[in-house]
Order: sequence, then structure tokens, then C-alpha cells
Amino acid sequence: MVENAQYEELMRQLSAVGSVRRQLDRALPYGSSSGSAMVLALLARDGDMRIGKLAELLAVDMSVTSRHVAHLAAQGWIDRSPDPADRRSRILRLTPEGRTRLAELSERTTQLLARRLSDWSDEDVHRLTWLLSRLRASFDDLWTEQDSYTEPPEDGHSSRTPAVTT
Repeated sequence: MVENAQYEELMRQLSAVGSVRRQLDRALPYGSSSGSAMVLALLARDGDMRIGKLAELLAVDMSVTSRHVAHLAAQGWIDRSPDPADRRSRILRLTPEGRTRLAELSERTTQLLARRLSDWSDEDVHRLTWLLSRLRASFDDLWTEQDSYTEPPEDGHSSRTPAVTT
């Protein structure tokens, strides 16, 4: 059984991951954010989709997703076209310019990680990737799960805001 002190240390280390994330964000070119990069990556991986599906995959509020989409559309990196099944909805598509931008963003972050982890073994990088994936999977129900020690807000709406993951 894991001692509380180990969980406390894990919390400190997870907080420190935020500084790694900020360094990765600083490596992105002007006009790009990790949120924008995640939207591009999801569209490249999962294909065309409605904004509601994108918000679900990002695990963020629709308003946050809408801001990312508006920024990316203004840059010409995604296209918002009417959904043939429901003309009130829009389908999001990655444009050729968006694919190019995603490749640039991916290359920058890959190079930074390769430099910073150059003294790590392939096995260590693989193990960290697997453990982070497993940790994230342990929190996949964050939107619906209510901790037993957390009282729901009086208005009945959850005040929990899940973190954006990439």
C-alpha cells in the first residue's frame, strides 16, 4: 500500500510537470499555443468533426474550444463548413496550411524533447510515456466522477475544470 507521503511527493512532481509544459509551450512559434496545437493534432488524428466532439476530446468547456477554433480559422489552419446533416452545425477540417503548421509545431516540440531527454535511455522514455498514459487513463472519468469528499455546488453545476492534455 502506498503511503500518504508518496502521494504527496507525486503531487509535487505533477506540479513540476507544469514547468516542463510551459517550456514546451515557449518553444512554439508566435501565434501558436499548446491548445491550438492540440486542436490541430486531434483533427489530424481523428479527422473532420463537429465542435462538440472536439470539446469532448479536449475535455474543456465549449467556450474554450470555440476560442481555439476561431483563432485557428482566422489563421487559415482549419475550415468550418456547414454540416450536410444539420446546416446549423459546422464541420471542422484541417486545411493544408494547418497540416503544415502542425508538422512545424510537432517538429519543434519533438526536437526540444529529444535535446532535453538525450541522456535518457529509449526504455526510460518509453516507460515514462506509458506511465503518463496510464495516469491519464486513471482520470478519464474526470467530467462525471464526483469525489466523495467534494460537496456539489448549490446550483447543481460542477465547478471542476479538467486540465487540457496533449
